[in-house]
Amino acid sequence: MDTLEDTFRTLSIARRLQPSEATYILELSCASGGSDVLAVCCSDHSVHLHSRETLRLVGDFQGHTASVCGVRFSHLCPHLLFTGSADGTLRCWDVRRPGSDATQVFRSDSTHSYCSFDVSCSDRVLCAGTEQVGEDSFLVFWDARMVQDGGEMGGLLGVYSESHSDDITTVQFHPWQADRLASGATDGLVNVFDLSLGGEDDALVTTCNCNSSASSLCWTGKDLDQLLCLTHDEGLHLWDVAHPDSDDTLTLLSSADARTLVQLPDGASLEYFVGGTWLSDEKRILLVGGSNHGELHLLDCSGRGLRFIKSLKGGHSATVRCFQWDAISQSLLTGGEDGQLLQWKAGAEEISVGKKDSLKSISSMHLKTKAHRKQAIQKDRSKLA
Repeated sequence: MDTLEDTFRTLSIARRLQPSEATYILELSCASGGSDVLAVCCSDHSVHLHSRETLRLVGDFQGHTASVCGVRFSHLCPHLLFTGSADGTLRCWDVRRPGSDATQVFRSDSTHSYCSFDVSCSDRVLCAGTEQVGEDSFLVFWDARMVQDGGEMGGLLGVYSESHSDDITTVQFHPWQADRLASGATDGLVNVFDLSLGGEDDALVTTCNCNSSASSLCWTGKDLDQLLCLTHDEGLHLWDVAHPDSDDTLTLLSSADARTLVQLPDGASLEYFVGGTWLSDEKRILLVGGSNHGELHLLDCSGRGLRFIKSLKGGHSATVRCFQWDAISQSLLTGGEDGQLLQWKAGAEEISVGKKDSLKSISSMHLKTKAHRKQAIQKDRSKLA
């Protein structure tokens, strides 16, 4: 990772987009290629489109009526963008037509509220994880080719209902095996499915236990046969799932509080993890952590533990919610609760206006979107109303 690590060590702010309204940036996504826009979902239920290079706002999409749980570009059609929401819909948008209605709307049962979703590498299958409904929670599947705008549950393939017993907070399809899916929930279970095997009992090939509430999953390893799991209370687990039919899944790294695995220089504070990503060119895991006042820390993660790479200062002024390494532009993109969208590049000089005060207003939307991150597994649901 020497070359890319040298890049990380010289990262500085290249561009800064200040918020025009008091909204948080919850998640961001760049197309893998063929598109010059990036998408972010915001705490006001909107989806914003920005220039990938300049960060300039180029349009938005309105339509969701509750918190947006994610944003994903199509793998095969870079002008298509998928979003999921607690309003019980997944939607597909054409980024060439900012401001237009969704081209496709995906629904299931009216009681379903989605808190996670993903798109298979073939773009054929969508999967969403629901919040707990009574005693059950569901993985819902659609065939993306079979639904049109406004269709009532068109394309619905079915649901899995037995594998999780609480909110399904993360689902991740394998990057190149279209039938391989991992899911994690606040029940502490991380499941791996092979959808080609049919029904839920047969499709469930591995279950791992993170002993906490799973917040994010990432396929890693040189053959992408390992799973990185982060939990809402800053736990970290790395499992080898290459042989799912074996008696024991090999645990490569496990910590109930991974903040203790690394010592930061100059007394810097590591208070939470933003997430992790697999750097395919370098065959390494990049882990991003931060402090509540906006400082970021780049870490290398492996079975040997965590290793400090670089701290990024002077950018955000509140908790950072999302990041993505853009290999095409060799830049790190970050967004957070201060509403800022930042682009970091090696040796860059900032193009921006002065930094505004941190956005500290807490709305009911803020409580909803933060519910899984900092609350215990046994949630006080009255606070989310």
